[in-house]
Amino acid sequence: MLFPRLKGNSRGCLAFEPLFLIPYSMFATYATLYMSELGLSETQIGWVTTLSLIVQVLSSFLSGYLTDRMGRKAALLTFDLLSWSVGTLLWAVSQNFWFFVIAALINGFQRVPHTAFYCLLVEDTEPRERSYVFTVLQVIGVIGGLFAPLGGLLVYHYGLITGVRIMYLIAFVLMTAQFLGRHYTTRETEMGYRKKREARELGLNASLRDYLATIRVVLADRGLLLMFGVYILFNFQMMVKGTYLGLFLKDEIGMADDWISLVPAVSSIVMLIVLWLVVPRITERWMSRTMLWGFILSAISNAILALTPPGAISWIVISTVLAAGATMITAPYLEAVVANAIDDERRAKMFAVLSVLVLLVVSPSGIIGGWAYSIAPQIPIWLVTGAFVLSIPLLMAGARRSREDGTTG
Repeated sequence: MLFPRLKGNSRGCLAFEPLFLIPYSMFATYATLYMSELGLSETQIGWVTTLSLIVQVLSSFLSGYLTDRMGRKAALLTFDLLSWSVGTLLWAVSQNFWFFVIAALINGFQRVPHTAFYCLLVEDTEPRERSYVFTVLQVIGVIGGLFAPLGGLLVYHYGLITGVRIMYLIAFVLMTAQFLGRHYTTRETEMGYRKKREARELGLNASLRDYLATIRVVLADRGLLLMFGVYILFNFQMMVKGTYLGLFLKDEIGMADDWISLVPAVSSIVMLIVLWLVVPRITERWMSRTMLWGFILSAISNAILALTPPGAISWIVISTVLAAGATMITAPYLEAVVANAIDDERRAKMFAVLSVLVLLVVSPSGIIGGWAYSIAPQIPIWLVTGAFVLSIPLLMAGARRSREDGTTG
C-alpha cells in the first residue's frame, strides 16, 4: 500500500478521497468564471457564495446532533449524496442566477458530512498518528490539483461553459462512486455507536442542552479559543481567495481561461517537493514554529500577488510557489493541532461549534469580496494577506499557552 501507516477507517476514508478531490480541483478553478460567463455579476457571485455559507451555518449547527443521532457513516453517506451528488448535477445544468442559488442552498448541507467525515477519520486513530493522517489527506489534495489542467483542456476544446458542464458531470459520477466505496469499506466508530445510543435516549432537547454546555467549554478554554481563531482566519482566506483568484488572474493579470488551471497544477508540484524534502524533517516539537513561518510566507506570497502588474506572469509563479510551500507546512499541522485539542467525548458537537464559528466569520466574505472586487480587484487579495498577518500573533499566543500547560510546540 502507498501509505502503510494508515489503518482502519483512516485507510477506508482516504483510499477513495482522490475520486472527490480530482474532479473538485478541475471545476473549482473555473466555478467563478463559469458563473460570470453565464451572466452573473461580481455582486451576484458574492451573494451565491454567501447564501451557501448561510445554509452551511445552519447545517453546521445541526451537524453535531445529526452525526451523533444517525451515526457517522449514515450521516456521511446521506448528506454527501444530497450536497455533492445532487449539487454537481444542478451546477451542470445551471442557466442563470436562480439555478446557482438553488444549487448553493443544497450544497450548503455539506457541513453535515464534513463533521461526520472528520469524526470517522480521527476517532479510531491514535493522537500521535493524526498529523500523519492529515498530511496524507493534504497529499491527496495536492495530487488532485495536478489534474486541474485537464479542466483547462476541456475548456480549450469545448469552450468555458460546455467544458465546465462536462467537469460537473464527471464530478457527479466520481464523487458518487467515492461516497459508496467509502461507506462499504469503513465501520462505525466505537464513539459513534455510543453517541448514537445516547442521542436516541436523550432526545433533541437534551442534545441542545449539551450543545450549550459544549459552547461554555469552548469559551472557557483560552488556548482552544486561540487555535480556533487561527483556524477561522485560515478558512476565511481560503474562501476569499478560492472565490476571486480566477477572476483576478483573468481580469487583472490577463491570463487566458485555459491557462488559469496551470496555477493549481504548479501549486501541487511545489507541494509534493516540499512534502518530499521538508516535511519529513519537521518534528512534533517544531509544529508551532513551522506553522508560524508558513503564515509569514503566505502573507508575503499574497502581498506579491496583490502587487503584480498586468501580464507579469513571473510574479504569479513566484507567488504561487511561495503560497504552495507555505500551505504544505501549515494546513496539515493546523488540522492536527485542532483535532488533538478537541475532546473525543464532545468531538462531533465541538467540531460543529467550531464550524459554526468559522462560518459566522466566513459567511460575509462572499458579499464583502464581491463589493471589494468591484472597487479594485486587488482588495480581496489584501484581505487574504491581512488574515495571515492577524493569524501570526494568535498562533504565537497559542504556542505560549501550550508551553505554559506543559505541552510542546
